[in-house]
Amino acid sequence: MKTRFVARILSLPVLGIAILSAANEENWPRFRGHNGAGTADFEVPAKWTDDTVNWEIKLPGSGHGSPVVWGDKIFLNAAREKGKERLVVCLDAPSGKVLWTKTFESESHKTNKRNSFASSTPAVDSDAVYVAWGHNTELQVTALSHQGKTLWQRNFGKVSGGHGFGVSPIVHDDLLVLPNDIEKGGGFLLGIDRKTGDERWKLPRESKRLTYSTPCVFPAPNGKKELIFTNWWLGVTSVDPLKGKPLWELSVFGRPHAERAISSPIVAGDLVLSVCGFTTLDKHLVAIRPASASKDGKAKEIWRLEDTVPHIPTPLLTKNRLYLWADNGVVTCLRPDTGKVVWKARPEGVKDTFYGSPVCAGGVIFCVSAYGKVVAIADDEEFRQLAVNDLDELCHSTPALANGNLYLRLFERLICIKGT
Repeated sequence: MKTRFVARILSLPVLGIAILSAANEENWPRFRGHNGAGTADFEVPAKWTDDTVNWEIKLPGSGHGSPVVWGDKIFLNAAREKGKERLVVCLDAPSGKVLWTKTFESESHKTNKRNSFASSTPAVDSDAVYVAWGHNTELQVTALSHQGKTLWQRNFGKVSGGHGFGVSPIVHDDLLVLPNDIEKGGGFLLGIDRKTGDERWKLPRESKRLTYSTPCVFPAPNGKKELIFTNWWLGVTSVDPLKGKPLWELSVFGRPHAERAISSPIVAGDLVLSVCGFTTLDKHLVAIRPASASKDGKAKEIWRLEDTVPHIPTPLLTKNRLYLWADNGVVTCLRPDTGKVVWKARPEGVKDTFYGSPVCAGGVIFCVSAYGKVVAIADDEEFRQLAVNDLDELCHSTPALANGNLYLRLFERLICIKGT
């Protein structure tokens, strides 16, 4: 079945040749790709037509989690029977054919009306795909081979919070890292041996609020790596991945009222950028220089922005431009080192909320609205809207960029857009 597109604004010609390492070109290993950066060097057309669609397929279950890609395989989470069946789906990247589906029994539970029972994004490496789901009696983490064989499965506790599960794991060296910041304390951060599923370390957290933010890795100037986590009550935390011990922590978000960290932290040079807020109240973007990158050896806030900051979409960095795509559709371009605003604009033709995060393919930035309108803008020093592609289906997902193509998960479909 072909997808029907409504092109609201003519796209500009998109030209270029992908010059990537094989690993970066073929793989998209976690939420928002390599270290959550959300970028790829190859080009994808801004305007989509039936000829642009490489393939599309109806999925065996629904959900909001993003796809991940390793070589010629795509993996994603899905659910059926109101969460009583949790699925891991593997598809052939060149054709979209479902290669295998693995089904696990679970329980239905309360969620936010905008959440799903498959909102978590898997993590994948050359050995396995790793998935997680949870509710008030379990936090289930599973490793599957690329052929669908269960390698290990562990229950690490519980997930408490009425909005439902949605946090995503990441792979770092030989660890699978999974945050579990839950309501009213009792949460923890997990470092799991990715080969065996054994717990390497468990860092208790008095987190106060269920958190959906996916961690990232900060490469310190001394050559060591730090895991960066965002949480409303605790702020921004750096953890030693080898020992599971906090390196530094800064409480930088507001406490007059309850907030929630959903947007994920990213790295911008010697800064980490973290977002937190409340849907209808304050929202904060804070730039922190980690202790390992500071002359005095102390982590410190460098700048902050609290105007038109996104609550759910994760910021996007391209060279010296930082993009904030707010939930209401307003896009702000900043300088990542200072927070100085370069421009601010609202795309035309889309009166919608944005739950997915922006990604950049070559010189084009894509972000998808809740009702499947894919907005394309130029990565540029001034605002230039290139196209609006109407997919006419619910979408709270973030695209994946791999194999020279864009893969977008709608609520019940997956589509592949051919790169140039």
